[in-house]
Amino acid sequence: MHISVAGKQIALSDALKHRVSAHLDRISEKYFGQAMEARVTFSRARSFFTCDINLHATRGLTLRGEGEAADAHSAFDDAAEHIASRLRRYHRKATKHGHQKARQQVPEVGRGYILRPGMPALSPSEDDVTSEDEDSALPATGPYATIIAEHPTEIPTLSVSEAVMRLDLADSQIQLFRNSKTETINVLYRRPDGNIGWLDPSLRPN
Repeated sequence: MHISVAGKQIALSDALKHRVSAHLDRISEKYFGQAMEARVTFSRARSFFTCDINLHATRGLTLRGEGEAADAHSAFDDAAEHIASRLRRYHRKATKHGHQKARQQVPEVGRGYILRPGMPALSPSEDDVTSEDEDSALPATGPYATIIAEHPTEIPTLSVSEAVMRLDLADSQIQLFRNSKTETINVLYRRPDGNIGWLDPSLRPN
């Protein structure tokens, strides 16, 4: 597994880098046989250190953990424990899912967009002036009216329980997937109250 360990404006010791690599290798071997890659980033905020771990286990399965502590070693331990606690929750399912999905066909790919806030409304004399980079599919004024980036977005075919697992392991806010039972596009999202919301357009009212 390729492991990248970096610090944002802080120097990292070789001992810390070795400890991080050895620990993540053990997690990879225990649950997935061999993960694909991991990125670990350390930074410092005021009097404490932070650590962000992103481990790409298999295609489409990402684990994320964040930690903070008075020193970099303890911050890594905190972030690694967040990942470990989620893996313990999904022990058998994560292992089975990782091996099965790695052998399945490539998922659908859609387009993801990043929008930025729009410019203030133009004065009447400027209404017919159109910017060259303005997207005709979006309003000329108003909030988030300009596309500034786009990127491919995978749409995997999953059961609802598999999608919940992916959302939780990656500690993400949203999971877009094709429901393997209904074959429709579904969305899971993390609600402000901590619960998970599920949108399924295939369910019709009686």
